[in-house]
Amino acid sequence: MTVETTLGCVLAGGQATRFGSDKALARLDGQTLIDRAIAALGAICGDVVVAGREEASVNTVADWPKAGLGPLGGLAGALRHAKDNGFGAVLTCGVDSVNLPADLLDHLSPGPACAESQPVIGLWPVSALGVLEEILTGSERRSVLHFAERAGARLIDLPEPPANVNTPEDLDRLTQR
Repeated sequence: MTVETTLGCVLAGGQATRFGSDKALARLDGQTLIDRAIAALGAICGDVVVAGREEASVNTVADWPKAGLGPLGGLAGALRHAKDNGFGAVLTCGVDSVNLPADLLDHLSPGPACAESQPVIGLWPVSALGVLEEILTGSERRSVLHFAERAGARLIDLPEPPANVNTPEDLDRLTQR
């Protein structure tokens, strides 16, 4: 996949129950986590969208087939958007994936592939959409790892795994670095 044919998607529809507030709006080094994720993917991809939120500084896509299905619903919405707009793949990260490597696309190509430490960081070809739709409309387990397995994704051990912010304490640790 090339930069031009890859859509970046920030998965931002989580409930942030462990965080206790809207994690996307939490600040690290003066910038919200959502804006950090958008900027990181924007440096890698030709275009970036946010899934799972109604408002963002870039275009948003709705979860498919409905909200509340976790990261897979956001990924399905992004893959459908990519298919309709001529992209070949979607590079995803969570709103809480901090410090993505600039060469992330190189590590994950060819897709399907995802980071072993954070499977929401992945490169998903549009051709995997059918498998994802089967999972979301059927009775299968709705986890990113299950989808990765069904899609034949490679699990990649990134040289420096990005930080993952799940709690205010995780954010505090990053702030102190």
